[in-house]
Amino acid sequence: MPLAKTAFTVDQSPPVDEATPLIEKVPPRLPNVMAAGERGTPLRSVSTIKSQSALTGSTFQPRNPVITGEAHFKGKTSVDGIISGQLHANGGSFSLKQRPRNVRVESVPELDGELSFKDLLRINGHVAGKVFSPKGTLIIDESAIVDALIDVGVVIISGTVNGEIVGRERVELGLGAVINGNISTPKLSIRPGATFQGDCRMLKAESA
Repeated sequence: MPLAKTAFTVDQSPPVDEATPLIEKVPPRLPNVMAAGERGTPLRSVSTIKSQSALTGSTFQPRNPVITGEAHFKGKTSVDGIISGQLHANGGSFSLKQRPRNVRVESVPELDGELSFKDLLRINGHVAGKVFSPKGTLIIDESAIVDALIDVGVVIISGTVNGEIVGRERVELGLGAVINGNISTPKLSIRPGATFQGDCRMLKAESA
């Protein structure tokens, strides 16, 4: 009986020379850093790039409001800024942010009309027309200009007033007050440094 042939045979690989490395030599890596002059466009620092919203938001810095307090106003207002809020047929509320005055120009009234209040009102800007409150206290800031007829309970003035002043309880003129008009009140207080151009009529408390 003949001998069976083997199903497979093992090829004899040539002996490996230990001196020959199995991994081919890799060529040296080229430098990947390029000089700034070789680039098409120069590099910019990330920290110097600002978003568009940041640039636009930083250009507007609103100044103090014209008045501070709760009041009723009827008239017109000069706006150079931003208006936000809700207005309805039966009344509403809105906020006004005025742009700062970069250059000193002739002041224009920001509120021109009739302004009435109950308790306390502070004027910080330029107001014209009439300010009325039988028992309220009106504070006129040192940077304020009022070209109006003032008829209130108590008036504390540190700014400029051009018009007649009626203080039913008292009138106080601060250090930087400038008054061009007549004053009618039962009690008048004038600090040194105030300027008063006009006539003063001292009223009785009952008549006031």
